[in-house]
Amino acid sequence: PVSRGVLGSWVRTRSLTIVQSLWSQPRCHLQHEPKHISSKLARFCNSASSPTPLNPEDVPIMKGMRVIELANVLAGPSCGQFLCELGAEVIKVENTTTKGDVTRTWFIKAESKDADSAYFCAVNSGKKSIALDLKNEKGKQILYDIVKHSDVVLASYKPGDAEKLKVDAKTLMEINPRLIYAEITGYGQSVKRAGYDAIIQAESGFQYMNGEPDSKPTKIPVALMDILTAHHLKEAILVNLWRRERTGKGGHVHASLLQSAISSLANQATGYLLRDAVPQRQGSDHPSIVPYGTVFMTAVDREPVVLAVGSDKQFANLCSVLGCPDLAAKGSKYETNFNRVKNREALKSILSDKLKTWRRKELLHALAELSVPAGAINDMKAVFEQDQAKDLVLSSETGENIGLRQIAFTGGPEGVDNMIQLSKSPRYAQHTVEILKTVAGYSEDKIETFQNEGIVDV
Repeated sequence: PVSRGVLGSWVRTRSLTIVQSLWSQPRCHLQHEPKHISSKLARFCNSASSPTPLNPEDVPIMKGMRVIELANVLAGPSCGQFLCELGAEVIKVENTTTKGDVTRTWFIKAESKDADSAYFCAVNSGKKSIALDLKNEKGKQILYDIVKHSDVVLASYKPGDAEKLKVDAKTLMEINPRLIYAEITGYGQSVKRAGYDAIIQAESGFQYMNGEPDSKPTKIPVALMDILTAHHLKEAILVNLWRRERTGKGGHVHASLLQSAISSLANQATGYLLRDAVPQRQGSDHPSIVPYGTVFMTAVDREPVVLAVGSDKQFANLCSVLGCPDLAAKGSKYETNFNRVKNREALKSILSDKLKTWRRKELLHALAELSVPAGAINDMKAVFEQDQAKDLVLSSETGENIGLRQIAFTGGPEGVDNMIQLSKSPRYAQHTVEILKTVAGYSEDKIETFQNEGIVDV
């Protein structure tokens, strides 16, 4: 797949060059003054949600782009917030029957029911919420009227369901041929089975490999399959926006949870494909590097540390710090990584014994002095005491934490080091009236009629 950084740089350069050529014209507004827009810029940015004039020096790369999010839970919404952080207007279409994204009520024990869940807030910052009954023909028509003025649709329906609702790629791209329809499924477009992260973890092999050797398979505590799929879909969207800028045509892109998971198995998959070796549970150990990923406890303060020794030189330096240089001496059965893999358990026992005299802070300092990769195992509180973690926290004007960024690259106006501020996750139906007026063009009387008929919530 094309690198997001490379693609972002290319698109940014091309689009800003076009904008610069227009800047001498008075008050060039994408939405309100299309006569000032060159055909190349019009192809790249189909519509706009803001009357703010473009300034090549500070415009977010996706400013003026409109995204419709027909997706719930994590994968699709994560992709939506990513585009939002790049400056796009993201309209989250929520179900009037269920009263919104199901994750609004996925509370942890520490939460009360008087607000949206922390889960929902993880990937919905900066969006606008509109509530529609898409089973009603009038509700569909409202969506179609918004689609006419949009660039991307994110959808996460079970195969066949979008067609039943008439919100599938074919239907919406007939309304707007320049639309990028980005679809997520569990198992591909031909398998009518809903996808769930926990099941995908199991069926893709991740859960089988995760856990201690004598334990049952263990699920990863983050919905990583959803997140991996979101990354694949982001790349597909960016590539197709690039293609649209060149051809003027929209496109239909798709990513499945299962294929995204399997494509991420990396060396664990090729170990089987090339050597017929089925990976087994090894706890935190690495199958082909020792000691790498192994967790040790410092005996004095009982704090966990992890080692990531990836070379024989690093192993020799580790042995020097621990006062056992003979382990790395020439001819030792631990001298090379090849031999360390074969003698893994014996070496782990020796290293555990050597750590009995250390405190974690002093150990990590000593290892860092000799460039031996090692780190503390942090709980969430410790994680967000780190400066780089703080950079990813979304905060309100009052300093309240409201979410987490989906963009974690640096450099250029779109990097995390120079990112636009997002609003907190929207309340259910918070922007229905605004969107029906400014995007779909409905009058207040018409909106009130829709509300009275139960077609929209406001």
